[in-house]
Formats: sequence, C-alpha cells, structure tokens
Amino acid sequence: MAKQKEVYFCKECGYESSKWMGMCPACRQYNTFVEEKVRETKSGKTKSIMDRPRPASLKNVSSAEETRIHTHIDELDRVLGGGIVKGSLVLVGGDPGIGKSTLLLEMCRNLVKEDVKVLYVSGEESMSQIKSRAVRLGITAGSEMEERLMLLSDNDLDNIEQSIEELKSEIVIVDSIQTIESSNLDAAPGTVSQVREVTSRLMQIAKGMNCAVFIVGHVTKEGTVAGPRTLEHMVDSVLYFEGDENAGFRLLRANKNRFGSTNEIGVFNMTDSGLEEVNNPSQMFLTGRPKGASGSAVVSTIEGTRAILVEIQALCSDSSFNMPRRTSVGLDYNRVNLLIAVLEKRANMSLSGCDCYVNIAGGMRINDPSVDLGILCAIASSFRDRAIPEDMVIIGEIGLAGEIRGVRNVVQRVKEAVKLGYSRVIVPASNRSKELDGLDAEISYVSNIGDALSVI
Repeated sequence: MAKQKEVYFCKECGYESSKWMGMCPACRQYNTFVEEKVRETKSGKTKSIMDRPRPASLKNVSSAEETRIHTHIDELDRVLGGGIVKGSLVLVGGDPGIGKSTLLLEMCRNLVKEDVKVLYVSGEESMSQIKSRAVRLGITAGSEMEERLMLLSDNDLDNIEQSIEELKSEIVIVDSIQTIESSNLDAAPGTVSQVREVTSRLMQIAKGMNCAVFIVGHVTKEGTVAGPRTLEHMVDSVLYFEGDENAGFRLLRANKNRFGSTNEIGVFNMTDSGLEEVNNPSQMFLTGRPKGASGSAVVSTIEGTRAILVEIQALCSDSSFNMPRRTSVGLDYNRVNLLIAVLEKRANMSLSGCDCYVNIAGGMRINDPSVDLGILCAIASSFRDRAIPEDMVIIGEIGLAGEIRGVRNVVQRVKEAVKLGYSRVIVPASNRSKELDGLDAEISYVSNIGDALSVI
C-alpha cells in the first residue's frame, strides 16, 4: 500500500527537505519552503543485467541530425533553430494574455495542413472555448483541418498519456503545465512536486514516443516561469513570449535551446485575427520617431543572425531632489550610470544636477554593448538640446577612458542602415575596412567620445 509522507520543497529551485528551513541551502533564498504531502509508490519493476544501458565510446556512437518539422511560421522556426525537433520538450512562458495559446494554435493550423498529427491539450479551457478561438484564427476554414486537429480538455496526466499513445501524435501542446496533475501524488495541481512530476513524465513521453511536446507555463510577477527552477533545466528549450500590452508587437526569445542559438528573436504583431509575422523589425521599431527632437538617436544591434535598428531616447532635466534620479527602460541600469559618469569625466558635462531618463522606444530590451555610443550621444543631445541628424546611425562601444572600441558584424549593421535609407553612420575607427568604404553611406570613423560629439 502506498505511504504518505510530509516533505518541504523550495519554490525557487525545488530543493527537498524533511523539515522546514528559513533559508534554502541550495539557492540561498529565504522563506521559500512549502509543505506538501507526497505518496510513495513501489512499481516493482526490475531490470535484468542484459536490459541495463551500458557505456559506449564516443567513436561508436552514431551522430544523426535531428529531424525537424517546419511550422511555416518563419519567426518561430528561427527561434527554435530551424523547426521543431522530434522528441524535444519545449517550455513556452509569458504574461497572461500575451498570446502564447494563440501562437501555438496558429502553429497547429499550419502543421495539420502538412498531415502532421497534432493533439492540443488544455487544462484551463473547454473544447468549446478552444473552438471559438480557432474560428477567430481561421482554423475551421476547411473540414479536413477540423478533423485532423484533435482537442482534449483534461487535467489527468494518465489520460493524456493514453490519448497520445492511441492517436500516435507527433506534436502535443499542453496548456498549461500548472493545471495538470499526476495520480502518483496527492498534492494539488500547480505545486512544486506536481509540476516537477508532470514535467518529468512528459519528458519521458517525448523521448519514448519520439513526439515533440510544447508545455505552456505561467510566469510570476518577476517575469520568470512559475514553479521550481529545475523545470527550466529539465526541458530542451525555454521560450519567453514578451511585449508591451499597450503595444501591438510581441517578442519571442529563447533563453535556452539545446538545438539552436539563444540569440535569435521572433517579432510578431498582435491583430484582431491573431499574430502576424514582422519581417522588417527595424522599420516597426522606428515607426513614429519624432523629427527634429533632441535626445533621440538611432542605433544598430545584432539579434541572432540579423541586424535591427532601434531608437534610443534620453531626457535630461533639472533635478528638484538632492540626489538626481537615474531611470532606464530596456537597458541595464548600471550600464547607463557608467556611461553618464564617463560623459561627465571625459566630455566635461555637468550632469550631477540633472535627472536622466533613458528609454528604448517600442519596448525592446538590449544588452549589446555596441549601443553604448548611441546612449551617450542621446544623453548629450538632450543635455545640449541639440538634435542628432535624422539620417544618422550610431555604432560603438564605450570604454572607461572615453575610447570607442570596435564591435562585431559592423558591415551587416551598416548595410541594414543603408537599406532603410540612412546615409550617415558613426563607426569605431578600429572597424575601418575597404568593404565599409564601398557602401553608399557617409561613414565617420571616431576613436573617442570627443570625436563622436563633434560629429553630431
């Protein structure tokens, strides 16, 4: 007979303990332990010596490329690394209402057209609710599509596994992981033990049946996937769907990907009829840029394999506080403070009595150091109340000595600027090359911030 025991789990990392502790010894977080009742079961299954896996040398292991299924959503395929890998487990996270279910349902629409067997499992919505959303997205346009796309509204993991076996599904979507429960545990759905157990079972299903499983995860107020941190370690890929609720665009970013790069992003536009791909993100991010306004600079950043132009806005105003305020949106706060200090020291600008606000228009988040010079020029432009030329793109990394360091893929960045109609580009002097000189643009090579400020 199964036995019950009371254990304590850390909500952050999933560490298990037989007693409550104020601080988790694994992740060093305080007040994260929760009490749960776990039922122990004995399967009674044993493996003979012949059935046990044996070690093999690397030479004798065959290397076969992963079989990928194209979703025919270019932005999604790019983030996944070229398509869906069979036998993979993908976690999709994002704020409520951001469009996770819509994106996955549109993916199902394209897959069923290619005769791919798809099972959509929802623990939150009824089948009629999913059908109404499918009608809005145009999935019910043909009778064949309606017959191929299978729906299941259930919370029982055992029933879900049985349905996958009967249908021999190639793609499975579970929405969401916090609503599914396993009969092996007595804990409520969404608890640490249930999320970990359900994810482990789904991983075994994906590997054993060679089907790709997408699981939708809720996020906390900090923006991370709810549940233990081990959830992200167990899956093959972690995709975050993010964006401003007041804006129409959405960004799909890979925080982890065992089958591709984590630098790629997918850009979508939310409309009444669903999500639309944005093939030219630079043009979208620069839409509505003010003309002749000070504090506005266009920079070029690299996201994966493509260059994207974005607008950086800065505002300097006299401070009414003893300590001036420093605020940044979309950029590292400490990095902005560092650049302000360099501007004060190396360019003799007195910003100690000014409040400085720096923002990336459109809600983009950038960690690329090549936008340092653009941030610095935007702040200087606002402080001097002198507008930067509208046809200028600024590229460069700033050092503490005020020098401008070279950046990678500078030719690709300049080509993107020229394609969008920008005729003047500021580039680090160390990136000078014959290929840049041959482009149809007026390129200014600068070696320090003094040279850059004299150009703008």
